[in-house]
Amino acid sequence: MSLLQELGAQLRATSDELPTGLVTVAMERLRTATELLNWVRQTSVDPIGVPQLGNATEHAEHAAAALRLAQDAIAAYLAALGLAADSGAPPDQDWKAGLEKKDKQDEPAPAPGQEQQPPPEQLGPWWRERVEQLTGEAPPPPQPNGAPPERTADTAELLRRVAAGVRSGDRARLGRDLHGVNAATGLGLSAVTPPVLRRLAGDLLGHEPGPDDLQRLRGAAGGRVKSLLPGTPPATLDTLLARICRTPPAEQAPAHPADSAVTASVLTGVLLARLGRDPATLDPGAPEPLRPRGVDA
Repeated sequence: MSLLQELGAQLRATSDELPTGLVTVAMERLRTATELLNWVRQTSVDPIGVPQLGNATEHAEHAAAALRLAQDAIAAYLAALGLAADSGAPPDQDWKAGLEKKDKQDEPAPAPGQEQQPPPEQLGPWWRERVEQLTGEAPPPPQPNGAPPERTADTAELLRRVAAGVRSGDRARLGRDLHGVNAATGLGLSAVTPPVLRRLAGDLLGHEPGPDDLQRLRGAAGGRVKSLLPGTPPATLDTLLARICRTPPAEQAPAHPADSAVTASVLTGVLLARLGRDPATLDPGAPEPLRPRGVDA
């Protein structure tokens, strides 16, 4: 390996190690929290932290933009050196951000004398009520002992289940999977899907999505999403596609926090189906999916 090639490899490794995906997940978690609080505050005059979350989200957006700018600058420099087409370039890993299963052993233990955190407050069946409105599928009947029919699943597993339901075209299955988790797991879909959606959209288009691709993506996925989620407001899908293409979404009233999470998961399944990929490819441990040059939409 020549000195120039070694320099290119080091620069590419530096670019790949930038935590773009993780910052994107953090930004989406803040955005989800803001949407949830905006929905809650409709019945309260107390801003309850929304301004602070808005500032944090803005900082995260600036950080994500700075990281992308750094990666673009490195890519431009490599192109100037004639190393842009190096076949040894590792694949993009940002899409896996947030899909890694968190080991409970990694969670910090409470300090000596520190009390255990109280259980989360129950907010009522609002998640299942909204899922029913979006999918048109009623929640399963309650268990005989009164326990909620929740399944043990993390957000990444839920995303794979939803994608499998989308691929089969089974809206009843889709409804069961979404009804079968609690609100925290379901809302997590808003955070883990953005890097996945951008990667899948790029594979479908054959290039990184941009503002000019918005109509093409809408035509490729809009009809299938609407058929599986007949109760989803059209603005929700338009906002998700605009974020994929990194173009400002149209102004809209505060949406229900479940809308973006559910729609993003179904959109992920639709793009996977358009690419002919199995939902198992969303497992971070699965082999890296091949990136086609482009697929007619």
